[in-house]
Amino acid sequence: QLQLVESGGGLVQPGGSLRLSCAVSGANLDDYAIGWFRQAPGKVREGVACISSGDGSTYYPDSMKGRATISRDNAKNTIYLQMKSVTPEDTAVYYCAADALSICRPYGMDRYQYDYWGQGTQVTVSS
Repeated sequence: QLQLVESGGGLVQPGGSLRLSCAVSGANLDDYAIGWFRQAPGKVREGVACISSGDGSTYYPDSMKGRATISRDNAKNTIYLQMKSVTPEDTAVYYCAADALSICRPYGMDRYQYDYWGQGTQVTVSS
């Protein structure tokens, strides 16, 4: 059974950066594409970034291009998300999720296509 555990959340100053980790266990990371999503109170869960297995190609929604960077360390079975120039609007619970398709879908990040989810990590952007 694939398990994902997020870490790295907390309080971040506006204008600062955040780095989240997603530790994957129970399966071969190469068999899944991994996505980061976030959900703010009262809002729909939205995609932030995706990284494919194999060649590690990435997908970012237009709203995240230039601010978010997703990467993977296969030796550590860990996926990372970095975001820069954060604002209070980035406050949310951040989740990582695995898609058994193994490649990021080019048309967008549909949360219903992801098969496994972590428990989430809270990020609060505030001064």
